[in-house]
Amino acid sequence: MFFDTHVHFDDFVKDGSLEQVLERAERSNVWKMIAVGGSLEANELAQMLAGAFPQRIFAAAGYDRHLAGTPVNVTALRELAEKESTVAIGETGLDYFYEPEKSKEQKRLFFQCLETAIHFRKPVIVHTRDADEDTLAMLTDFSRHWKGDPARVGVVHCFTRDQNMAKALLDLGFYISFSGIVTFANADPLREVAKFVPDDRLLIETDSPYLAPIPHRGKRCEPAFGVDTAKRLAELRGCAVESLAQTTMNNAVQLFGLKEETT
Repeated sequence: MFFDTHVHFDDFVKDGSLEQVLERAERSNVWKMIAVGGSLEANELAQMLAGAFPQRIFAAAGYDRHLAGTPVNVTALRELAEKESTVAIGETGLDYFYEPEKSKEQKRLFFQCLETAIHFRKPVIVHTRDADEDTLAMLTDFSRHWKGDPARVGVVHCFTRDQNMAKALLDLGFYISFSGIVTFANADPLREVAKFVPDDRLLIETDSPYLAPIPHRGKRCEPAFGVDTAKRLAELRGCAVESLAQTTMNNAVQLFGLKEETT
């Protein structure tokens, strides 16, 4: 069984395709998924889906970088973070590729989410792009103040950085998650990183509806496609895809503090 640790369900719900998407995921043995938040609306949707599909979809809640510089309801986030149904804070993080001029505002928002994760001892789901130095500085401080289970600090999702960045994050206790990007033709450096990450820190995701892996490029990504990413990772790491599925399932259960019966 596979665990897709990062799904944006918004489009599937809006266009009425959710049931078909989940059926295709089930046929592909993708049984567990994290519905990520990132805005008040996405957070509420994740909660709704976790309630509608217990032990199959799990909710995260956070404020993502696109909200930097706008008023956000931190009280609402803390109320969600307190719920047992919220298994992580996120996604949140820094992205200087599109709006480097908002770096200060992004860091302020990221800090608020990290503070929430620390207070409620929930792992954080981190986005980072072209912001390695600031991301590492903030996550170093976060890990220093973390009082929860050291195996549940968080994950850097859709990893695209280099091996030095991966090592620094691993040293802080973070998991590394790979998306369909690892299958792309121009992703040889990333594939080297994918071979470097140890078994006990590896996760897989689709980041649906984005970044469909080969052979689905050009299509809207969905959780069923995560199997193709898993197959490529297994090939790179020299193991059976069944073994990689079990390893990444166990890692996700550990990180998100799920009950043993979810495996």
